Amino acid sequence: MIGRCSLWHKSVLNSFGVVVMALLVLSACGGSTPTTTTSNQPKTPIKIGISVSLSGDFSADGKAFQQGYQVWADSVNKNGGLLGRQVQLDFLSDASSTTQVVTNYQKLITVDHVDLILGPYSTLLTKPSSVVANRFGYPMIEGAGGGPSVFTRGLHNLFDVSPPVADQLDSFAQYILSLPVGQRPTTVAYATADDPFAQPMVDTARKLLEQGGVKTVSYQVYPSETTDFTPIAQKVIASKAQVVVFGSFLPDIVAYVQAFKQQHYNPEAIIASAGPDLGAQFTGSIGGNAVAEGIMNPSNWYPGLTTFQNKQLVQDYLAKFGGSANDISVDVAEAYSVGQVLEQAVNKIHSIDHAKLITELHSNDTFQTVQGPTRFNEQGQNVALSAYIFQWQKGAFIPVYPASQAAASPEFPKPNWP
Repeated sequence: MIGRCSLWHKSVLNSFGVVVMALLVLSACGGSTPTTTTSNQPKTPIKIGISVSLSGDFSADGKAFQQGYQVWADSVNKNGGLLGRQVQLDFLSDASSTTQVVTNYQKLITVDHVDLILGPYSTLLTKPSSVVANRFGYPMIEGAGGGPSVFTRGLHNLFDVSPPVADQLDSFAQYILSLPVGQRPTTVAYATADDPFAQPMVDTARKLLEQGGVKTVSYQVYPSETTDFTPIAQKVIASKAQVVVFGSFLPDIVAYVQAFKQQHYNPEAIIASAGPDLGAQFTGSIGGNAVAEGIMNPSNWYPGLTTFQNKQLVQDYLAKFGGSANDISVDVAEAYSVGQVLEQAVNKIHSIDHAKLITELHSNDTFQTVQGPTRFNEQGQNVALSAYIFQWQKGAFIPVYPASQAAASPEFPKPNWP
């Protein structure tokens, strides 16, 4: 045997020489004696990859989601991290694109080799990204991808911490139908984007209200890519409906409010699937708190809830980003809740192993979040939490229905535009 490290050509070595020559061989070949790991050696961070919408249709929600994740990670790291390791969030922007969100999660998993992933904003982006996560065996906990179509594909790795989307306007329908006959509206107009988050809850509310005798006088479904909302608003105005139900996001509802105000159309109630829950982003876009007065939104969080760690979330958010508590978007709370569930599951099983995490999340355990309790069914939906109806009143976004969770009674009819 020959080579630069071969010193075995001598046929006779005494026992002392054997030991000496062996040590020389190890030294020449780059060998080393075993070393012990000291307890103060720094641990590598747990890398968590997330795709967020920092531009495009979901940019307002996406930025709020990023803030929620950041506040959660800061809190965890201040308290020693996960399993004694700091949490490092790796964000990629998806521009609200279904194509880009897939590319982002593929990169996070196969190129960046993140330890864990958390979900993006919206049902639209959760659907394709969860397929990527499933392909590689990653659990995906998320807070804004609750459209019914997300949970009909047999995925075992997806978990939504927020209430099921299709049911989120049920409380509003129940409230309208609970009004005395002489006060109860008789006509309603619907306009919704063809979005898997927005449309299912609008269609469910329509079914309930029609069953209760409230007549549909206008029903419009428009492409999610729509940017000119004027024709849609005009049809709603022409219907003279007493109640208007929107399956919208921030740009839609801002355009509708502006059109209604300009043409002095004052429905008795306006509720939108998303947008009014964005705090100052909403009120600032429509002309202030006086314009927002009386507008409703189904939601599962507000700053005054006495839920697990909610007070801490509000304090930490204000310390990091400033503003007032009423400026905090529900999106922040949804993302923070995602982190809370991950943290509790990891701490319970003392592992970030993907298969073990999925098993734990399917174990029927109840996790506590700033939104309330979370318990997942077989499909990954949170069956322990229901949405409330919130309303802007005197500059605050507060729960008004059901009465058991209300901070005030609903303003009905809604005040006229200022």
